[in-house]
Amino acid sequence: MTFLSYAELETCLDHVRESPRDGGTVSLIVRRPKTDEREILDVGELDPRHGLVGDKWGHRRSENDDTALEYQITLMNSRAIAHIAQDKNRWPLAGDQFFVDFDLSEENIPAGTRLTLGAAIVEVTATPHTGCKKFAARFGTDSVKFVNSPLGKQLHLRGVNAKVVQAGTVRAGDALRKL
Repeated sequence: MTFLSYAELETCLDHVRESPRDGGTVSLIVRRPKTDEREILDVGELDPRHGLVGDKWGHRRSENDDTALEYQITLMNSRAIAHIAQDKNRWPLAGDQFFVDFDLSEENIPAGTRLTLGAAIVEVTATPHTGCKKFAARFGTDSVKFVNSPLGKQLHLRGVNAKVVQAGTVRAGDALRKL
């Protein structure tokens, strides 16, 4: 796999900025049952205590660890990951549970914003979601520099963290709306 250069990564910015701002679509749901394992789901269940049911997040957190709620689920822009990963089969490697065609920028959905995700409601948290060593190993060091750049952080190119505030079923293709 050849990774994209920083300059090549920047070519997706206009397309990412054109993402829907008020209502979008769930493009892909990925559950992580264990570290480095991925399951693509047609349907997922979100729960305020367990996050995406069956995901490793629910197994790792202690019952009294409310700070873990800040990163209970993650959403990443499907236009950004499509460009970074270059192949939809590689999207799950990012480690996010929900890939959405929706404007995740700080301007559009600051911390505290609530979104419908299928029948569930989630709230964007203030905990930043940034690129890490695993992301670099899977998509190249320039990808981490790109998503962690000031513009990358402003557009939340690496995605956002959220917590579940109302349980519900989410299907690939479901609507996502800003409340």
